[in-house]
Amino acid sequence: MTLDNKQKLKAAAGIYVEDRIKKIHTAIADLEEALKLETKCSMGDKYETGRAMLHLEFEKLSGQLEQLSRLTKTLSMIKEKQNFEKVEFGSVVKTAKANYFISIPAGEIEIGGEKFYAIGAGSPVAKAMLGKNVGDFFTFNGVKNEILKIY
Repeated sequence: MTLDNKQKLKAAAGIYVEDRIKKIHTAIADLEEALKLETKCSMGDKYETGRAMLHLEFEKLSGQLEQLSRLTKTLSMIKEKQNFEKVEFGSVVKTAKANYFISIPAGEIEIGGEKFYAIGAGSPVAKAMLGKNVGDFFTFNGVKNEILKIY
């Protein structure tokens, strides 16, 4: 694992967020189109119910967009050229059982044939590791694990 791979992990997490943002923008555009059709086609109680449901969906998507915006901001705070002595936000942690990128919850990322789990610093497994050094052990879900490397 090199700092170059850390940059690739950060970029992959960024792509994950961008893809989700694009999907939400598409869904919002579809909702706006549905709202226009609803306005042209209907009147009365059914019309009001349909519009209300579309507005609720729009609010839900807007909230998701806000969350993704926060994830983008969080990801931008990671200094990918920085090595770490202890597990903390922005570090890559290799353990005996799995590899982790303490960043944002972006799921599994494969770099150079190795699998990493992009997890938020507030996740239970990250909390179990935070502040630990190479050679330290942590327990997660009743399973003891050793930290082998930190980048």
